[in-house]
This record gives sequence, structure tokens and C-alpha cells, in this order.
Amino acid sequence: MILDKFRLDGKIAVVTGGTKGIGKAIAVALAEAGADIAVVSRSPHQDVEKSVSHLGRRFLHHAADLTKRDQTKSVIPAVEEKMGDLDILVNNAGIIRRSPALEHTQEDWNDTIESDLTATFILSQAAGKMMLEKGSGKIINIASVLSFQGGLNVTAYAAAKHGVVGLTKALANDWASKGINVNAIAPSFFVTSLTEAIQNDPDRSKSITARTPAGRWGTPEDIAGAAVFLASSASDFIHGVILPVDGGWMAW
Repeated sequence: MILDKFRLDGKIAVVTGGTKGIGKAIAVALAEAGADIAVVSRSPHQDVEKSVSHLGRRFLHHAADLTKRDQTKSVIPAVEEKMGDLDILVNNAGIIRRSPALEHTQEDWNDTIESDLTATFILSQAAGKMMLEKGSGKIINIASVLSFQGGLNVTAYAAAKHGVVGLTKALANDWASKGINVNAIAPSFFVTSLTEAIQNDPDRSKSITARTPAGRWGTPEDIAGAAVFLASSASDFIHGVILPVDGGWMAW
């Protein structure tokens, strides 16, 4: 049955930035499909743990600040030790620093690139090594519609998300023949803490809604189906795809 291909029973999934927003929605959706969940964030959040545990799935929170490379490198070994070999990695964690390009500090640049791009590579490399030994695995990177556009006042973020697209394709080319799928989801403007500044700007918020064919902002739950699909065996012949979940933004 085709629906069986979307099941994730017995799988172990790591979701970075999984305690709120898009990451939380993905973590809960993967648990609903049958996966055990390890969430990575700076601090725990009981809501996601309760949601996952209520479904009868195992749950682990691993505390890490992905702007700190030594903490990033601790993630995959910790999950393996406590939960076993992972099957799914969702590189969702990210930060955004807003300022005009001439005011964008070196610190803002370094932190954003480290969290949004370098950590994605480090975690994918570590997970990929484990997956290569098993001959299977799914890596899902969270890109952005700003992987294709420059945005406004988000120099480092746009650069990082462009890099995520290139990294996704490069890893897919390396590992597709070895049973590992590497793909990305590119959300548009979603109602999360990362976009609070724009949500609170009536003119920008209205312009984004008007620019989106669906006529609204995205919600974290809008990502859930795409994440489960790319994490499941239903997507076994899909490699290096950047899937917009954008209410039609890229079609405009």
C-alpha cells in the first residue's frame, strides 16, 4: 500500500532547532509517522517532549549552541550513544540577523554562517558517515526562498541559505548511489520567531501577503507533509531537490 511507504516506524530522527516553530512541527510530524525523535536546541522545551512522548515514541533533547563548533560536533555522537544509529537528519536550526549591509557586523556574519551553513555541513558529514555504513538514510536541509533571492537586510542569512542549496546538491551527488537521499525544503515567509520583526511591520507584512499567491503567510504545520515525505521511503528516488513550500511565492 502506498501509504505504508510514508511510515517511519523504527526510525530515529534528529531535528535541530526542534523545540519551536518549523522544527517543532517537523519533529511532531515525524513522530506521528512513527519515528523516535532527538531534538537539538540551546534549551529544552516541554511541549515538544510531551507531544512526542504522548505518541509513544522515544524522545531525547540534546543541548547545543550551533554557533559553537565544538557543541555542533557533539550532536551526532551523543544521539548515537543514547538512541542508536540515526536514520533521518533534519538540519532546521538557524538564526537571522537583520541590518543593512554596511551595518552588518563581522560577528553577525560569522554567527549566521556558522549556524545556518557550517553546522549543516558538519552534522550532515557526521550523519552521512553513519548512514553510509548502513547503506541508507535521509538528510533534509531547511533552505529558504531567500536561497534564490537576496532579501532585504539579511546579507549573511541569504548567503548561508544559498550555500545550503549548493551543499544539498553536492551531498546528493556524492551519496545518491549509496542509498542516502539529501534534499531540502525552501519555506517562504512563515509565522515563526525568526520573522517577528517583519510580522510587526504592517507594511512589510501586508506586502508579503499580497505577493504570495495563496494570500497568506505559512504556518509551521504547512511544512509537516513535505518533511515526512522526504524522510520516508516514498521519496527514495528523489535526490538533490529543493522543494519550495511557499504558497506559490516562487511561481509569482
